[in-house]
Amino acid sequence: MQTFDLTLASRMPKLDERPLEKRVGLIILATDHTTEVDFQRMVASERIGVYTTRIPYANPVTPENLRAMQPSLTSAATLILPDEPLDVVMYSCTSASVVIGDAEVEAAVRAAKPSAAVVTPTAAAVSGLKAFGAKRISVLTPYTIETSKPMADYFLSLGFDIARFTCLGLNDDREMARISPDEIVAFARQATAPDSDALFISCTAVRAASVAAEIEAIIGKPVVTSNLATAWACLRLCGNEAARPELGRLMTLAYSDR
Repeated sequence: MQTFDLTLASRMPKLDERPLEKRVGLIILATDHTTEVDFQRMVASERIGVYTTRIPYANPVTPENLRAMQPSLTSAATLILPDEPLDVVMYSCTSASVVIGDAEVEAAVRAAKPSAAVVTPTAAAVSGLKAFGAKRISVLTPYTIETSKPMADYFLSLGFDIARFTCLGLNDDREMARISPDEIVAFARQATAPDSDALFISCTAVRAASVAAEIEAIIGKPVVTSNLATAWACLRLCGNEAARPELGRLMTLAYSDR
């Protein structure tokens, strides 16, 4: 048998402070097909790492089942790069952010990651709509009327005027992810009231971010989708101010969470 000596290098390697400069943590539903794909396409880069954990969730999509995720938020955030800080944590569920509440989501995440900025789809969407100066909006959701009603109340409570609110009546987020991009475009056209300032397409499961620019070209108004808004917020919070109009007009704007 050949014999040889194992040699220990004369010095330890120099270590970068981080493998990638910025860290975005995603808390996504166990059933989510869309968020990771959208964030790899729009957010991840050689400078920004995207790190995902999944949270227990079971269909159907009802206010009760959405609210049931709240106790798991802190433990889910803890699992993302344990004991290391994150720059941003995004909770990827629009309808749950409404029924749990943006402030409650932020508090639960901050219990695990106190230095991270916390992004929810609802808060990011509101920031996006305000960035466009939109006051009278059209809304398209894949949910049932029961699940959509709290969302309508959410926007009304923040001072928006709803010109048209359209629900597709689905109660399974895996079916919501299977709505084809062509169908999203068709429903978006129908859901847009002529006198509205912008269209919001809700749900992180819906593949609307991939066709936002196409819809804007058709309806002639700004489009904000759940994943487009959260990607925009996460990029800007990581210091990426690059304009990417091919993703939609929102990606040409500065971000403010006020």
